[in-house]
This record gives sequence, structure tokens and C-alpha cells, in this order.
Amino acid sequence: MRLLRFLLVLGVLAALLVGFVVLVPYGSKAEIFVDIAPGTGTMDIAKQLERAGIVRSAAAFEGLSIWKRLSGREGTLKAGEYRFDHSEKMEEVYSRLRRGDVYTVTVVVPEGFNIFDIAGAVAVAGLDSREDFLRAEQQHTELISRWNSGGSAGAISVEGYLFPDTYKFRHHATAVEMLTAMVGRFGQEASRLGIHNDQVERAVTMASLVEKEVHLDAERPKVASVFNNRLAEGMPLQTDPAVIYASMLRGTWTGIIHQSELKSDSAYNTYVHVGLPPGPICNPGAAALNAVLHPASTNYLYFVANSQGATRFAVTLSEQNSNVAAYRVATKP
Repeated sequence: MRLLRFLLVLGVLAALLVGFVVLVPYGSKAEIFVDIAPGTGTMDIAKQLERAGIVRSAAAFEGLSIWKRLSGREGTLKAGEYRFDHSEKMEEVYSRLRRGDVYTVTVVVPEGFNIFDIAGAVAVAGLDSREDFLRAEQQHTELISRWNSGGSAGAISVEGYLFPDTYKFRHHATAVEMLTAMVGRFGQEASRLGIHNDQVERAVTMASLVEKEVHLDAERPKVASVFNNRLAEGMPLQTDPAVIYASMLRGTWTGIIHQSELKSDSAYNTYVHVGLPPGPICNPGAAALNAVLHPASTNYLYFVANSQGATRFAVTLSEQNSNVAAYRVATKP
């Protein structure tokens, strides 16, 4: 009888202990990241969590996993980086790993962002400094060598190939990992649009100009036709965004185009040099790329914005001058 009572008490104490370990929240309020590598077994995950101070006992976490399995409620524990910043029940920790509630940092790249803009977005997200990420954008041209006629040595950066999208990166993602993801998205989109590798370089450069010149998707094919017509006539493209980009590369951009910049000898100065600039000036989206692949059929040689934010197109210089004059009158203070 005494032995039975002793065993009963022992069982109750064991149950209370298990309940305490499993059900009572545990962990630090400080931010802790746990990175679980793919292929890590449950026991090794449990030990990793215990070392990080997320669970009280690796054995108890393993026991919880066994119980889940026996009760038919076990799910695969997902690899990835997890963020813990408050005390949690072991059951909650287990559920998070089973759901794959991994921690990611979001970086949004809108259409028309250039490498300077993207470096700034990465810095704001806290993933890298602006200077270091910009340096990586300029160094890792091997990522786009299959599309560049000069190979990795023929590009000054990965400009144009960082496809606009919303990206989710792990907390410790490297610059190369982030750039690889962005270039990979460009590759997917180029494939979807049917752009052959030998067409990519020209298409992206042209699309970057279209992207910067207009913001209405319906007007992009017309702008692409203007550029094609001017190139066919041997006329300089005379696009301000390319001149601005030249100043940005030199680090002299002040927000206003000066006459000296319109006369600079930069290869990106499309007022001085005939033909396309040597590379993209931003990262175009799908609409701009598609406009370049399927330009409108027009004889337009000029365009200018109107006061409503749309664009007026012209065939002759006199028409263009009239449109410019109308714009100046409409926007005069």
C-alpha cells in the first residue's frame, strides 16, 4: 500500500514537472535568432534550442515531438531562421517550427529603382550598409555575365537586372545572396517574356529609359517607338534620365540638370552621343520590358509631358515645340 501511494505521488510529481517544463513559458525577452540548417534532426534541433535558451530541456522537447508523433499530430519541423523575443511555451515553440514561422526581412524594390535606391532600401531594412551593398552591386557582375556581351568584365554593375519585386530575406542574408535572388527573379521574368539571351542587354537598357521617362503603362510602347525611330534616323535620344544617371555615377547629382551636364562627355549623355547608353540606368519592370519587345508602330520622334502627367507625342520639331510651350503655360505658377 505504501509503495502504491509512493508511486502515485511520484507519478503526480512527474506529471507536474512535465507540465511545468512544457506548459510554463520560458525564454529571454532579449532578441535571439536561431538558424536551423536544412536536414537537422529533431534531437539536434532540441539541443540547439536549449543552448539558445529557448526551451528548458532538449529531452523534454524531444519527448514532446515523440508524443506528437504517437498521437498522429506530428508535422515536419522546418529549417530556417527563427526569431524569439519573449518567453514562450514549449508547445508554442514546437508549433512555430512545425509551421515554418521563419523570420524574414522585407525589401521592396519598385519599378525604376536604380542601384543607389536599392542600396538605400537594403540599408533601411538593416540588412547591410548602403556603401557595402552598393559596392557589391558594382563588383558582382559575374551574376549577369550570361546576358552581357562583354561577360562580367563588360558591365560596371548589375544595374538593370535587379528585378522590381517584394523580397523576403533571412536576417543574416549576405549581399551576394540578396543580389542572386534579385537577378534570379529577372531571369524568370526574361524567360516568361521570351527574351533570348542575346537580346537581353539591349532590351534591358532600352527598357530602363522607357521606365524612367513615363509612368503610365499604356504610354510605354509609344515611348519605345520614339526611341526606335530616333535610333533609326541617327538622332541622339536626348533623354534626361540618362544624363542624371551619369551625374549619379560621378557622385555630382544635385537634383537639377545643369548645362555642363548636358555637354559632358559621359557615355550616358544621350544629348552628345548617338545610340543607346552603355548600360541600363535603372531596373525596369515587366511593363517597360514588354513595351520594348512590342513597341507601338508610330512615326513619332518627340514626346513631352502634359500638365495632367500624361504624355504628348509629336512627329515634327514644330509640333514638339508647340507641345513644350503648352506645357510651360499650363505649369506656370
